[in-house]
Amino acid sequence: MVVVEDDQAIAAYLADNLAADGFAVTSARGAGEALRAIEVRGPDLVLLDLVLGDGSGLAVLDRVRAADGLASRIDPALPVIVLSGRASEADRVRGFARGADDYVVKPFAYQELLGRVRAVLRRAGGRPARGAIRVGELSVEPETRQVRLAGEPVTLAAKEFALLQALAANPTRVYLKNDLLRDVWGYASIGTTRTLDAHACRLRRKLSGAGRPFVLNVRGVGYRLTEVL
Repeated sequence: MVVVEDDQAIAAYLADNLAADGFAVTSARGAGEALRAIEVRGPDLVLLDLVLGDGSGLAVLDRVRAADGLASRIDPALPVIVLSGRASEADRVRGFARGADDYVVKPFAYQELLGRVRAVLRRAGGRPARGAIRVGELSVEPETRQVRLAGEPVTLAAKEFALLQALAANPTRVYLKNDLLRDVWGYASIGTTRTLDAHACRLRRKLSGAGRPFVLNVRGVGYRLTEVL
């Protein structure tokens, strides 16, 4: 695990406690150091502060999500939990939109953070790490984050890809809205957010050139990728 935090006291506190709970921890204080640590260490997860001395944590997150997974030696699907003193809904939504797997507001309770770390790692462990997922003419490549439809590339935003990957894991299964919001966006409850519906609508449009419909809304329940394999 890489802890990216420019406050030495917080970084030491996290490193000590996470090590005591069995994690191998590397600390980085700035954006450049963080990217080097991610490339060299190949961590299972990153805890990422947003305000760094030499740049923005969001810029680090952008670099991770934009990586090709090959030349840069950075896994674009690397789980990232944002740690930030910015607590507004707009900041949280911005973090999730840029590809964060979870967003924890400072000050935080360590036990809650530990629970979130383990939950994100469980979800990451359940996703296929290698090999394309194919559903009809649709191909989803988790490692390189490439999507093709009838051989043509489809450009998706980070959360659109995460939603598609979640649905493609079991294409005919109906995924509950609460489950998708929890696993893809990290939301604790569905509330009144329309985030999922908006992303599903955009994803459906981008996959509309296929011979079959993709991203089907099961009214009042959730979504599935397709009706038949």
